[in-house]
Amino acid sequence: MTDIQNYHATIAAGIIKNLKLRGMEGSYFPTSKECTKHILTLLPDGCSITWGGSESLKECGLLAELQSRSSQYRLIDRAQCKTPAEHRKQYAEIVCADYFLMSTNAITLDGELVNIDGNGNRVACLINGPEHVFLIVGYNKIVTDEAAAIDRVRNFAAPPNVLRLNRQTPCHDTGRCSDCLSADCICNHTVITRRSGRPGRVHIFLVGEELGY
Repeated sequence: MTDIQNYHATIAAGIIKNLKLRGMEGSYFPTSKECTKHILTLLPDGCSITWGGSESLKECGLLAELQSRSSQYRLIDRAQCKTPAEHRKQYAEIVCADYFLMSTNAITLDGELVNIDGNGNRVACLINGPEHVFLIVGYNKIVTDEAAAIDRVRNFAAPPNVLRLNRQTPCHDTGRCSDCLSADCICNHTVITRRSGRPGRVHIFLVGEELGY
């Protein structure tokens, strides 16, 4: 491995140790391909799988792999819903799914997860509901502490997301958070996960590549 790969592995090892103390599991993979291949071995045939909005899941190739094996699993895809009533009905299935896939906006060296959400469905499933929660996390999401995590989300993750979603917020135009109360704001819920009340339910897969925002 290169020096930078050794560095990523060293940092990941420390985070994984701290995750264990917090009732969460952690694994490290140098590449997305290795990570995706491993996760697929953990998903039993016939299980129900759903996911929160995440560019990381797309970029690592996991969503494409699942969709190519749609006959093998029961995939619950909220993008298929066309009306609010359909979304509401499907949400009952989502919170009862066997596996919920997502990323995190930031993870601290101490193993805390920091997420800022617009609608709250993603963080709601992280907190409670699905039997297992898998988070695919690129090394670019690693920060020193909670303050750095919140700064990262507001100033480096939210602005490109509002551009992607075409939300009319101040950060859409300036690229910087202004702590707005805009109707299009995607920073409505801030959730810090300091530990899991159900040991082993949450598993973080750290990847030695940049993934997502």
